[in-house]
Amino acid sequence: MSATDTKDNCKREIQVEVPADVVSRQTEALVQKYQRLARLPGFRRGHVPASIIRQRFAEDLKSEVVEALVPEYFRQETEKHGLRPVSQPRVTDLHVHEGEPLRFKASFEVLPEVEVSGYKELRTEKPDTTITDEDVDRALDNVREQQASFNPVEGRPVQDGDFAQVSFDSVPKGPGAKPAHADDVLVEISGNNTMREFTENLRGASAGDQRSFEVTYPEDFSDDRLAGKTFTYNVTVQGIKQKNLPELNDDFAKQVGDFSSLDDLRQKIRERLEADKKHTAEHEAKDKLLEELVRRNEFEVPQALVDRQIDVRLDRGLRALAAQGMRAEDMKKMDFARLRAGQRDRALQEVKASLLLEKIADAEKIEVSDAEVDAEVEAIARQAKQPPETVRARLTRDGALDRIRTRLRNEKTLDFLYRQSA
Repeated sequence: MSATDTKDNCKREIQVEVPADVVSRQTEALVQKYQRLARLPGFRRGHVPASIIRQRFAEDLKSEVVEALVPEYFRQETEKHGLRPVSQPRVTDLHVHEGEPLRFKASFEVLPEVEVSGYKELRTEKPDTTITDEDVDRALDNVREQQASFNPVEGRPVQDGDFAQVSFDSVPKGPGAKPAHADDVLVEISGNNTMREFTENLRGASAGDQRSFEVTYPEDFSDDRLAGKTFTYNVTVQGIKQKNLPELNDDFAKQVGDFSSLDDLRQKIRERLEADKKHTAEHEAKDKLLEELVRRNEFEVPQALVDRQIDVRLDRGLRALAAQGMRAEDMKKMDFARLRAGQRDRALQEVKASLLLEKIADAEKIEVSDAEVDAEVEAIARQAKQPPETVRARLTRDGALDRIRTRLRNEKTLDFLYRQSA
């Protein structure tokens, strides 16, 4: 029995031999099981001779012997050599003959030897988190816009600054798009986000009027369903509305939330903007730190870990699409081979960063307490609206508690790097 290094720092191959007497005992136990269960013509159940069982079920017996012994002796052999596989073994050269030892080779991946260096010299620029009065004014205007009312306008046609309340049918010209119908859509005439064709064709229309026109969307349009496509719109003007913005005063502040005055609202907006800007700047700085850490420490990574991280990224992306309303049948039509290829570089960087952070955590003696893991489980339970005991049982069963502990430890280590790099 031996272990063999390969040219790849992450790949190993071992040769395993299971003693003949162990194989014989396993085979005999299976023969007895088959004797109890087998139903063969001419024999009562439980009375089929062992010789008949061995002859009739030879291939099945061989398969079950392999399934029972290969994983166990593979584990024993890797532990003997101090190896920790991170991928399923690829078994070759399988030798299974009655009365002889069971022999096989197993190829698998292990974690590389990672020697992290240069992390204490990492530096990052202190981000500017200053919030100006203009920033607060823009945010306050957004709050004001959200509280706007739309009042009907009668006795005149629609004009710039009005909102035309319309229903429409859209018919695509050419393949790649579907017809659509919508009611009670508000179109701001001459609005910054309104397509020019809508403004030009609806300006001057009165309630009850109909308009028909074409709209060609630019290739870089924000909605992929419309980008680069031409539609014919048949529009009916249902009414005209005018947007009225509330006056900025203390009463407005009290209406939008638990604020004592307009000044109090402005101060709370400033604090929120500062917190958001600080969080964004810190996140970007940490990303740059990780990129530099990976650049300074080059090493090979097991393909199994990269594939696993690609799965994580794709699952996260598909969940986001589902939350946005994408149907499962549409997801099945996606080119997953192309999607996986597109995720590979980022997945590789994330795996490298995680392994490096673990090494730094070891060096700096950074640990995660049981209380911190418990708090994370409770947060997951609150989000899932389930009892913490139920969530913990599921996470334990899925082996996710260790992954949570590792993630929290990496996050604490990244916080350490960020603090010491300033």
